[in-house]
Amino acid sequence: MELNSLLLARLQFAFTISFHIIFPAFSIGLSAFVATLLIMWRRTGQDHFHRLARFWTKIFAVSFAMGVVSGIPLSYQFGTNWARFSEVAGNVIGPLIGYEVLTAFFLEATFLGVMLFGWQRVAPWLHVTAAILVAAGTAISGFWILAANSWMHTPDGYVLRDGIAYPVDWLRVIFNPSFPYRFAHMMTAAYLTTSVVVLAAGARYLIRREFETEGRTMMRMGIGMIAILGPLQLLLGDQHGLNTLEHQPAKIAAIEAHWEDNGPADLVLFALPDEVNETNRAQIAIPRLGSLILTHKWDGRYAGLKDFPRDRRPPVASIFFAFRLMVAIGLALIVLGLTGAVLWWRKKLFNAYWYLHIVARTWPLGFIAILAGWLTTESGRQPYVAYRILRTDQALSPVSAATVATSLVLFVLVYFVVFSIGIYYIHKLIWSGPKGAALMATALPGGLPNRPLSAADSATRESRLEAPRP
Repeated sequence: MELNSLLLARLQFAFTISFHIIFPAFSIGLSAFVATLLIMWRRTGQDHFHRLARFWTKIFAVSFAMGVVSGIPLSYQFGTNWARFSEVAGNVIGPLIGYEVLTAFFLEATFLGVMLFGWQRVAPWLHVTAAILVAAGTAISGFWILAANSWMHTPDGYVLRDGIAYPVDWLRVIFNPSFPYRFAHMMTAAYLTTSVVVLAAGARYLIRREFETEGRTMMRMGIGMIAILGPLQLLLGDQHGLNTLEHQPAKIAAIEAHWEDNGPADLVLFALPDEVNETNRAQIAIPRLGSLILTHKWDGRYAGLKDFPRDRRPPVASIFFAFRLMVAIGLALIVLGLTGAVLWWRKKLFNAYWYLHIVARTWPLGFIAILAGWLTTESGRQPYVAYRILRTDQALSPVSAATVATSLVLFVLVYFVVFSIGIYYIHKLIWSGPKGAALMATALPGGLPNRPLSAADSATRESRLEAPRP
């Protein structure tokens, strides 16, 4: 098969999945956030929780739709560009994706309509329940997708017959060696990403002196999640790294640009990996710290890239830099969350404008970290598409480079148009704020608990109803 066909097919899948992954990750976190807001509304009766839930539900709907649209081409590519992979691994991957449809998609399809359109049409308890079940559905979807992806990294519970993988133990297939670590790491990343977006939106509103009640709530909830999940993600990443070292040592060697096992390893902070000469240029490293982090021993040792044949090594430079970008963002979020928690404890959070201006610009950090982590994970599996079962260059369909190039160009054009519109609309919704949701919540029956409006609510409602319309 031509090298160009392989390169173009990989570029096509990388392009489509890079667009796709950010929207399901955001949807997973945002659905849980909306469900939490509705639960707090029902427990406290405070109207701003209802307004926030309605506001963020609109953004969730757009993000969910773009996640569905961007995910459809991925399954088609298994047949069009990666037919050999489908033949070899389809007996395992196919049912796992099918289980996602039977559990997560059916659950979401059943209750998503109630969540989106049931604000004044169903009882409040049913609407809250629908939101909880949609949030559970998004998490279940992540469960099955990550089970399938983890199996491609650490296959288990299968036998090979004539080069074809057949499942023999579904529990071992699903709960393969890397799945618990990958699932916990990715789900935490999804909730962190959403928390950063919520925090940034709240800070923007406080800077603009608009929707201050909602902005303070968003900042409290965002900082609370980041302050807890940021350090937790660091611990989960450490355990994931130990698991990867055990099952994919070449990936760890590439991540660390570690060429030779000639003693305790240094932690390479920066370098320019030279894969041709098998060395690092302009290296900045801390002696022995690499061994301490990766083996939890001061004098620990692990395999270097030279211990693996060249044709079984993953690419080094892309993984090396992507991993450091992910870690740098993770550490920045920890500092951001803990700083916010201290300001909150000292009752200076909402008046620290230097902090508000910083966090108002941090909304893309979680998405960048997810893409960097995904690049590290998937490129680190190379040269295998199913680790030690099928090489990537053997998984390709018999298609010409021109055919793949044509579909790639079409994908780029269509994705650019569709996602530009979607992202613009999300930005417009966030910029406009929860004012429309607030009016609906107070002006329409059934949007609030069964109690009289407070004086503040009544004044707000009257001022909005009497405000001149364009």
